[in-house]
Amino acid sequence: MTAKQDKTLTSSGFYVSQEAPIHTDNPIPTPSAPAPDILRCAYMELVVTDLERSRNFYVDVLGLTVTEEDENTVYLRSIEEFIHHNLVLRKGPVAAVAAFSYRVRSPEELDKAVAFYTELGCRVERRADGFTKGIGESVRVEDPLGFPYEFFYDVEHVERLAWRYDLYTPGALVRLDHFNQVTPDVPRAVAFMQDLGFRVTEDIQDDEGTVYAAWMRRKPTVHDTAMTGGDGPRMHHVAFSTHEKHNILAICDKLGALRMSDRIERGPGRHGVSNAFYLYLRDPDGHRVEIYTQDYYTGDPDNPVVTWDVHDNQRRDWWGNPVVPSWYTEASLVLDLDGNPQPVVARTDASEMAVTIGADGFSYTRPGEGEESMPEWKKGEYKLGHQL
Repeated sequence: MTAKQDKTLTSSGFYVSQEAPIHTDNPIPTPSAPAPDILRCAYMELVVTDLERSRNFYVDVLGLTVTEEDENTVYLRSIEEFIHHNLVLRKGPVAAVAAFSYRVRSPEELDKAVAFYTELGCRVERRADGFTKGIGESVRVEDPLGFPYEFFYDVEHVERLAWRYDLYTPGALVRLDHFNQVTPDVPRAVAFMQDLGFRVTEDIQDDEGTVYAAWMRRKPTVHDTAMTGGDGPRMHHVAFSTHEKHNILAICDKLGALRMSDRIERGPGRHGVSNAFYLYLRDPDGHRVEIYTQDYYTGDPDNPVVTWDVHDNQRRDWWGNPVVPSWYTEASLVLDLDGNPQPVVARTDASEMAVTIGADGFSYTRPGEGEESMPEWKKGEYKLGHQL
């Protein structure tokens, strides 16, 4: 529910405040041990069922660089990366996420990670030689929300390809930007991530105080991860950045030329939340990948938090285009440290899809006019059964 804090309505239609106006009645206890100092999201380990098909999608279609590979695993990185990989594709029986991996500021932060999660009663595993090639000593945990997290510092450096313009493609992916996680109780997740040192940059709420999603960062951009309300724990998407929006358009053209337009789930478009230009794709296993560019700097200590009304039809797409239902309902399983899928818990709070595009949902463009600000021919786009 929403804490009572001063908020200022902007001419762009959203509210800003100095602190995330989110409160939970069911917090995870705050450890007395300090949290590890996280620098950024660094890589994701994906389990895929057909390694060859997945390699084709991420390498031949999206243009990620192969750092190393064997018969069961492919290690990939983006153009500007200097650590061994940003994405691991590992062959397995069930498509899922094995690790959301973060780099920390120093080797000593691994001790903090162990103490922090041990105090919470979480399962913790530490390996001196790491869990994947190219990554040194690492700690993996099953966090209180059910997600598999990894923390590491030591890495194998590889060539940063930023100057290798002969290798650039029109849709070059330059950085890993963020993760997005699906969880039933967003305020509870936000409070825990704040204990871990994350800061909220944007969120979506309604007048009753229901929180539908929140964006949180460690590096000075809009987010390193987001918590999206839904049945979870699951992975909503992993996102890679391009330099410009024309790179995203080039990816769309390439997918069309390859007769792979069915890989495009949503977009291209511009988000209201984050202000970024976006495209959502689905890989051969259905894992969702966002291509993302042009968000904004958030590194100042007094960076304002942006709160969107869930009924504002420009929050998810600044141009007012509707969100396809699969984007709200489908997501990837996550694994425990033994490689078994974590059980999925249903969300009991209102769902964003139900209150905006469900049978009784509504959206608006101008809040003062409410639902009547949507022309009749536009309203149909936002109702289930009207989307062709």
